[in-house]
Amino acid sequence: MKRITAFAAASSVAAFAALPALAGGPVTAIEEPMIAPAAAPVAVAPNGDWSGLYAGGQLGFADVGGDGILSAIGGDDMTAGILGGYRMDFGQFVAGVEANYDWADVDLGGGDSLDNIARLKLIGGFDMGNALLYGTVAAVRADATIAGAELSDNGWGAGLGVDYAVSDRMTVGAELMEHRFDNFAGTGDLDATTLNARVGFKF
Repeated sequence: MKRITAFAAASSVAAFAALPALAGGPVTAIEEPMIAPAAAPVAVAPNGDWSGLYAGGQLGFADVGGDGILSAIGGDDMTAGILGGYRMDFGQFVAGVEANYDWADVDLGGGDSLDNIARLKLIGGFDMGNALLYGTVAAVRADATIAGAELSDNGWGAGLGVDYAVSDRMTVGAELMEHRFDNFAGTGDLDATTLNARVGFKF
């Protein structure tokens, strides 16, 4: 009797265990299709080659003062100009020449003014990839109105600058230069410090 009861109990447990399988059948999980994420846009970086012709413009500030006979004059004002040149990239070193011209019209007091500055520059710099750090020396010429006379004279200049390649064709930068005119047109020493923001386009 005990053997029959045990068998019946075991049969009942097996029957209850099989009910879910008989009722619903095998269950298969449905996998959702995988969608690959869209590729992010790739920005085209400048190639870091500084070789070539370029031209552009600059906007800046000039601080002008005199010495000797011209010690009483001085002033500062905004300037605007154009530039053009050629650079050759030798790897880590960049060399070039540049000419630029600034319209100044800096009021020096008493009716005197610095009217413009022109520069012919030699450039040597360090290629940092998308940036160019450089020094420059220049032959400069200025026109000024002093004591009612329109005068011109030559001098020299030196400075430091940096250009940054926004693209393969466009650069932006800044340049600080000091200009010296010894005995400007026989009237006394004249000096000018300029700071220019520059934009250039490479051909």
